[in-house]
Amino acid sequence: MTQDELKQAVARAAKDYVAANLPAGGILGVGTGSTANFFIDELAAIKDRIGGTIASSEATKKRLEGHGIRVLDLNDITGMSIYVDGADEIDAGFAMVKGGGGALTREKIVAAVAQTFVCICDGSKLVKTMGKFPLPVEVIPMARAYVARELEKLGGQPKLREGFTTDNGNVILDVHGLSITDPVGLETKLNQIVGVVTNGLFAARGADVLLLGTAEGVKTSTR
Repeated sequence: MTQDELKQAVARAAKDYVAANLPAGGILGVGTGSTANFFIDELAAIKDRIGGTIASSEATKKRLEGHGIRVLDLNDITGMSIYVDGADEIDAGFAMVKGGGGALTREKIVAAVAQTFVCICDGSKLVKTMGKFPLPVEVIPMARAYVARELEKLGGQPKLREGFTTDNGNVILDVHGLSITDPVGLETKLNQIVGVVTNGLFAARGADVLLLGTAEGVKTSTR
């Protein structure tokens, strides 16, 4: 199977998971990226049983609305049953690197509200040690150079994502050369750097359920 076929298979499995587990009229959080896009397209088939969605980016909001799926403001709800999103890397403890699409801050906010975080990805994203995929760090623009120096002190090689601005008006430093053996500790350390909005480590609040697309079918694991 091609990578896109694996993503489509896991998107269908995620739609089935939502159909079976989202309370009627419940609120669903929806992530950002190529796998999430396949999931959004699948959601159109069950949109009538979804009370509303929370989009983790402007791109996701536009795609959801294009299917006639209601999008709500996070400030107008008090809870969310399920959040479904992809990952750039995920380890055996269900900690993730996210933010390849640049929506890491809003994704992390939505994940914090959700009762259950469902990660959907193809088998290539499951790794023993994260860090091969550059770790995104969203930064206030005026702090870019300072934060880059601090990231270098931690052993990383930060590189500005050229020509990219987040939905929040900030820039992203993609940090190369890390071997992430303590995801929670590194997530905390990075967030303490002044000027960092957030970083792409989802470890303190990792996934609860993993739907992994493989050549043998979609495998479901829970933490």
